[in-house]
Amino acid sequence: MHIDLNGKHAIITGSTAGIGFAIAEGLAKAGANVVITGRTQQRVDEAIAKIKKVAPDAGIEGVAADLGTAEGCKTLTEQQPDTDILVNNVGIFGPEDFFEVDDDTWQQFFDVNVMSAVRLSRHYAKGMKERDWGRIQFISSESGINIPSEMVHYGMTKSALLSISRGLAKVLSGTQVTVNAILPGPTRSEGVLKMLKDMAEEEGVSQDKIESRFVQENRPSSIIQRLATPEEVANMSVYVASPQASATTGAALRVEGGIVDTLT
Repeated sequence: MHIDLNGKHAIITGSTAGIGFAIAEGLAKAGANVVITGRTQQRVDEAIAKIKKVAPDAGIEGVAADLGTAEGCKTLTEQQPDTDILVNNVGIFGPEDFFEVDDDTWQQFFDVNVMSAVRLSRHYAKGMKERDWGRIQFISSESGINIPSEMVHYGMTKSALLSISRGLAKVLSGTQVTVNAILPGPTRSEGVLKMLKDMAEEEGVSQDKIESRFVQENRPSSIIQRLATPEEVANMSVYVASPQASATTGAALRVEGGIVDTLT
């Protein structure tokens, strides 16, 4: 299968590192014009430079904005009023005792992980519907189904994305605009690696040992028995963005190594 996204315009939120960066790189390699987003101009510029090294012919732009706010989303939509592909990837996470998570933290997680996707999808889906072509993706998580006890506030936001994705697919019924959710499992993203590094330093053991133990202790049902790579998640995203995925919509597509032990 040859995926050709030449002539398509793609916005990937939270794409200066990790899964978002891998998706941006994958879409650029497939020929799409890509918009990188991040909170600082420096991080955006660094990500653009990295992608240009592997996809020198791709059109790459960047927008620096805090998409966890309405103002940040407005900055993006004003600079980039239309797109063919929207990947709602931006998100925050972090383990914390349920009884210690205060109201402000709950609100912050909801604003960044959920409302950024709502605001941007609401804006860009209109143009996609008018042009009768588009791809909207929500990067959810297996934690949206398999809610982790150490991150209830995070799992809640990822469950919300599943609901929004399915509902928006129905809103766009009968068009050539598809809407899907992608569910990664534990992935070797920048944020996860930092968390594991901190754990390794705290316990005085190697990071490799912590990674292996993390999967065994926290996701024992994993079939692949390892962390996924950002590129493995990106491969799914690039396919779902392609014309070849035209009959895939309203779906929750897993890239979680078999952690969720259900048939559907």
